[in-house]
Amino acid sequence: MEEKNLEIEILDVTLRDGEQTRGVSFNTEEKLNIAKYLLLNVKAKRVEVASARVSKGELSTVKIITDWANKENLIDRIEILGFVDHTLTPDWIYESGARTLNLLTKGSLRHLTLQLKKTIDEHISDIEKTVNYSSKKGIRNNVYLEDWSNGYLHSPEYVEEFVTKLLKLPIQKIFLADTLGVLSPDETFRGVKFMVDKFPNTHFEFHGHNDYSLSVANCLSATKAGVRGLHVSVNGLGERAGNSPLEAVVTALHDKMGVKTNINETEITSVSRLVEVFSGKRISDNRPIVGQDVFTQTAGVHADGDKKANLYANPILPERFGRKRSYALGKLAGKASISENLKQLGMVLSPELEKKLLDKVIEMGDAGINVTTEDLPFLIADLSGKNGERKFILDSWIVTSGKGVLPIASITAKYHNKVFKESGTGDGGYDAFMDALSKIAKKNNFSLPTLVDYYVRIPPGGKTSALVETIITWEKGEDTFRTVGLDSDQLTAAVLATEKMIELLLR
Repeated sequence: MEEKNLEIEILDVTLRDGEQTRGVSFNTEEKLNIAKYLLLNVKAKRVEVASARVSKGELSTVKIITDWANKENLIDRIEILGFVDHTLTPDWIYESGARTLNLLTKGSLRHLTLQLKKTIDEHISDIEKTVNYSSKKGIRNNVYLEDWSNGYLHSPEYVEEFVTKLLKLPIQKIFLADTLGVLSPDETFRGVKFMVDKFPNTHFEFHGHNDYSLSVANCLSATKAGVRGLHVSVNGLGERAGNSPLEAVVTALHDKMGVKTNINETEITSVSRLVEVFSGKRISDNRPIVGQDVFTQTAGVHADGDKKANLYANPILPERFGRKRSYALGKLAGKASISENLKQLGMVLSPELEKKLLDKVIEMGDAGINVTTEDLPFLIADLSGKNGERKFILDSWIVTSGKGVLPIASITAKYHNKVFKESGTGDGGYDAFMDALSKIAKKNNFSLPTLVDYYVRIPPGGKTSALVETIITWEKGEDTFRTVGLDSDQLTAAVLATEKMIELLLR
């Protein structure tokens, strides 16, 4: 097929299939905000927001989403997964305010006979009752062929007969589901090509899972074979190994196939962070496109090559996704790594001090200590003997917390040679500490940044006495930065990271 100028519809299933990830359950506000962000900012063509008949709470949530979508003239882009149950699903969807049903049907003979224990004609009869009733209520019908991949591999005659009969019903789109993530890219291409050749005027979409870590490749193969739409989820959320990840699928479509989508690349990182926070599922630092470290060069030789001629950049440029390239500081760092980080801070050092800084960073890297760009001013102060110039000093602090005890913190701090004492309470020890700290900040007419991530890292196999590394990410206006604290006590490590934040803020 000719891929040039081809446009693929993206259906995002984060709020439905993504919620089948173990431990993930979005509340109403979270679902509404993710749906809004996907449709308005990311520009996803459609979103599948729920399964029908799950609960009264889910019905209430979908009503809130559809009320918003109606006001924005986006109701046609809200979809619900439903079941072959005659009136029950269509009535639920109609009450919810949605107007698109994605009907779950059996795409393999094995599922039909062993799960439903019905014949193909009995299943088609049940489907016909459901979609005819749905159509009378003004609801559009699409159909999932559940387990289609195994259906194509092991019972293609069933698949062909089943789809032939389906297409006599009021159905708009058919979704080819690799429900168990069993396909290879070659099998995906042959399976989709089989469907497109047999039914050339049908709108097919591919729904992949990532059990073999082949979902992105399978999406490209499905596109090459002729599908008109792909189903994805943010951060690859989904049952077992997850669904096809929005971020990687879209980037590969744009770069490797020249295919158009509506997706706004610059918003991909933001929606990834939003879903990460709401789902509670932290993404790995090296996850393609959206991971914390994927635009970070670690080796000094790479930093040197980038500095001289951008030699180690690939087409996946961070600016496309609203991000910047960074250069890691550690035992593999070189002079260029230090120079690039100093440039970000707007600092220039003498060659001698820069050499001392590099040696110190390498020494800390050998010791397994994480060094960030934000740590450099403190290291420079140590190396140049100017530690006494700190603007804000925590002289003392104490936190009391425990079971059945309201956490309380007391702080004594020095700022501009004046001593300030404050107490605070909170939901936990660190929260109480931040409450007291915010009172001191308010007295001195500066505001603290927003804490957006708090990550504690202990070496694998570490004992209770092991050093704890607390990495806190802060947001101030449009700027995001990280500070790191290291101590055998977790709360002390957090306080050290916070103290660095204040010093950077006041500088």
